[in-house]
Amino acid sequence: MLSAQSLAKIDREVAKYPADQKRSAVMAALRIALTERREQGQTPDARCLNADVIEFVANYLGIAPVAAYEVATFYNMYDMKPVGQYKITVCTNLPCALSGGVSAAKYLSEKLGIAIGETSADGKYTLLEGECMGACGDAPVLLVNNHHMCSHMSPEAIDKKLAELK
Repeated sequence: MLSAQSLAKIDREVAKYPADQKRSAVMAALRIALTERREQGQTPDARCLNADVIEFVANYLGIAPVAAYEVATFYNMYDMKPVGQYKITVCTNLPCALSGGVSAAKYLSEKLGIAIGETSADGKYTLLEGECMGACGDAPVLLVNNHHMCSHMSPEAIDKKLAELK
């Protein structure tokens, strides 16, 4: 279900914990699984976690599938439903909102032709609002595919980032 490279990454995460605490690596293991699915997924349905992947990760770690499912559904960093090739999350928490986060979200919405919470018709972009990303001084900020933080996102910076993603 996962590549040998992803399993090796999970093994490195598991090695950070005592042998009887493998469940502590569940967040990292789910992140690794999602990253592989996003990188290899040709369709939006393939770019999210599903019950089979979550169960595979749980079994690999020797924990109950429901324990992994609880983690995957609690944290918003795990995509449980299809998203675009590029998931763009804009921080609109109060400090960012006061520093242009809401304007950046509105600009992205207009530029992409989708509302927050939607995916573009071509499956390329999903636009989401996010809570604090811990970079209030760099507002407005956005996160691309849960891994790439973009700071000081003026309309010009947003245009540049979208051009890079094409």
